[in-house]
Amino acid sequence: MPTLRITQDPAADELLGRDPLALLLGMLFDQQFPMERAFAGPRLLADRLGVDTLSAADLAEADPERLAKAFQGPPAVHRYPGSMAARTQDLCRLLVDRYDGRAERLWADVPDGATLLERVGRLPGFGAQKSKILVALLGKQYGVTPPGWREAAGDYGQEGSRRSVADVTGPESLAQVRAFKQEAKRAAKAAVTS
Repeated sequence: MPTLRITQDPAADELLGRDPLALLLGMLFDQQFPMERAFAGPRLLADRLGVDTLSAADLAEADPERLAKAFQGPPAVHRYPGSMAARTQDLCRLLVDRYDGRAERLWADVPDGATLLERVGRLPGFGAQKSKILVALLGKQYGVTPPGWREAAGDYGQEGSRRSVADVTGPESLAQVRAFKQEAKRAAKAAVTS
């Protein structure tokens, strides 16, 4: 079981380290929401549902209104609780249909990084960039290192980079990743106004 320090909350990080579904959901929630809060979301959701480990089958079959209420809080699991609750169910349904409800089967038998990236890219809510970041996170911190995983992750797979959640191992690296993202936003904004 990997020791993660993404959220800076020991209980939330412990769940991410032992529950592959929690890790996938944290990545799903990492959209228009602070990174550490997104990855703390699975722990908050588990607590609200009264479970120690999240179940793709249970989430897939949950009453949509009840699940949406669990997402609303306060505090909200995500900035957009209704749409994220629906995406969570879509993701869990796919895991049930293709991987027997086991998130780790998404990567358990992949022959290479390109296949892993392709599988991740089929998940609801995972575009090209998010898929590469998850491949990097799995490789750098979760021990999922099929041949070619760094190449599949692109720049996010570079050793020593500070680009994404894949590089967050504590408060210092979280600050470095946040600074990198802010600089990238400034550069993109400057390019548009030039």
